[in-house]
Amino acid sequence: MIVSTTDSIEGSPVTAYVGVVTGEAVMGTNIFRDFFAGIRDIVGGRSGSYEKELRKARDAAMEDMVAQAKELGADAIIGVDLDYEAIGGDEKSMLMVSVNGTAVKLG
Repeated sequence: MIVSTTDSIEGSPVTAYVGVVTGEAVMGTNIFRDFFAGIRDIVGGRSGSYEKELRKARDAAMEDMVAQAKELGADAIIGVDLDYEAIGGDEKSMLMVSVNGTAVKLG
């Protein structure tokens, strides 16, 4: 399955628009990881644990979107948009990643 942020696939004309497809992933954060990430913020550097969680959430959301497109018989997803959001009240204890795009058939 071709997945692209562009509105077309070079060399493969869109022959049909199948529909909008989406994927979401909500991941909880861990109190110990949060604590060590806070220390990392104070001393500087990247938070590898949060980066890993972001990748996992993004991959899960993309997999859901691709599965939905396959169910619709699509060849590709174009115009893909990724959104990241911290949710969970004042503590922002959850990470949500949502992705959407247009499922299409290619010629």
